[in-house]
Amino acid sequence: MGNPTGFVQYPRVEVGHRPVAERIRDWHEIDQPLVNRVLNEQAARCMDCGIPFCHAVGCPVRNRIPEFNDLVYRDRWREASENLHSTNNFPEITGRVCPAPCEAACTLALNDRAVNIKQIEYQIAERAFAEGWVAHLRPKTKTGRRVAIVGSGPCGLAAAQQLARAGQEVVLFEKSDRLGGLLRYGIPDFKLEKPVLDRRLEQMAAEGVRFEPNVQVGVDISAAELRARFDAVVLCMGAGQPRELHVPGGDLPGVHFAMDFLTQQNRRVRNDADVGRGQPEISARDKHVIVVGGGDTGSDCVGTSIRQRAASVTQLEILPRPPDGYNPESPWPFWPKIMRTSSSQEEGCQRRWSALTKVLAAADGRVAQLHGCEVEWIAGPKGWEMRELAGTEVTLPAELVLIAMGFVHVVHPGIVADLGVKLDSRGNVAVDRWMTSVPGVFAAGDTVRGASLVVHAINQGRLCAAACDQWLRSRA
Repeated sequence: MGNPTGFVQYPRVEVGHRPVAERIRDWHEIDQPLVNRVLNEQAARCMDCGIPFCHAVGCPVRNRIPEFNDLVYRDRWREASENLHSTNNFPEITGRVCPAPCEAACTLALNDRAVNIKQIEYQIAERAFAEGWVAHLRPKTKTGRRVAIVGSGPCGLAAAQQLARAGQEVVLFEKSDRLGGLLRYGIPDFKLEKPVLDRRLEQMAAEGVRFEPNVQVGVDISAAELRARFDAVVLCMGAGQPRELHVPGGDLPGVHFAMDFLTQQNRRVRNDADVGRGQPEISARDKHVIVVGGGDTGSDCVGTSIRQRAASVTQLEILPRPPDGYNPESPWPFWPKIMRTSSSQEEGCQRRWSALTKVLAAADGRVAQLHGCEVEWIAGPKGWEMRELAGTEVTLPAELVLIAMGFVHVVHPGIVADLGVKLDSRGNVAVDRWMTSVPGVFAAGDTVRGASLVVHAINQGRLCAAACDQWLRSRA
């Protein structure tokens, strides 16, 4: 590294956020980028540690993190952009929404605060767009083979771009009216404004990717027709089957899955005429909101509810509160299971841990109360077992209940069932070197992994595209 003592000279500087009172009144992104001088110092903190665990363990796409840190420190931004784009199709997106496992694996994190890798990545990508360095990469020759991509989330987009650059004719099908999948409809604008996604889609279109929105594969086009029209098919659908809350009252009006709630708000921000797509609109305004689930999706529901002017927001997590700081159960360089507070939770949210929902009660035909209790987790012969704690019963006002308990697997009815691909024990599509049990049909991302991070989806999309391209060329 250009500055071998930078990690001693400069403390970590966190990215700032717009003030809470300001940001909860709009849907714009909340982060405030660092000035170049500070970013240069943050890049100088990279240690030249010999074995870059940030790259080898922490980053699923294997970003060459020490290299682009050094390039930023030396003010060689265009080279840093080329370095970053060599491994990551969408660094402007991962720089916004990735939880940064690379930072957890940073060697400096052993006894100090990690290098601010995520923010450096984000600002490299943004400068690349501002300076016009993001080029349209077209192949010199075309193979004449056609590939269908099903799903336009981060996995499908990465696979489509890689295959188009390899010379394949790529058609990407998306069931929604706009492209982006989870990036478009699952992530709120205060974390990812959609023009950020649109400019990358413009690049992909210029590179030859053909987009077909409003097409539900398996309904609007059959599996047999898809196989007949294309030389290969790549399944990149999200893990769209939500985990349900099986309690009395779970089907009451006012109880909704988180993704339905978030999708409607994202459509509302876009000024769509029909936000609910034929279903009743969901609004948190003036309601006591309960979010069941303590993960990122639940946090997004919290921030969205606050911006919709909810009367109160309470988030329930069935697991115990994780420890502050170090957790011996998840040692470095792996992702630490420690107490975290998201920017949405900072905006005004009551959090309850070890909280079990038992009954949802109605008033005037709608959900009105949540009855629950606290639980403890006991190590038993079959692993951790949950036990209710007597005397901890609680009743909470609940005029809107949002189920954010995660997703179990890809939706089976439709294209998955019609193609007849084999599933694994968890209900995901089974693959061998990214090919399913049906020759010529590939799968990646949440389709095979289950619900996971955007950065994993991008990585698997790239790997699957390489396998698909190799298979097509072997049959030439």
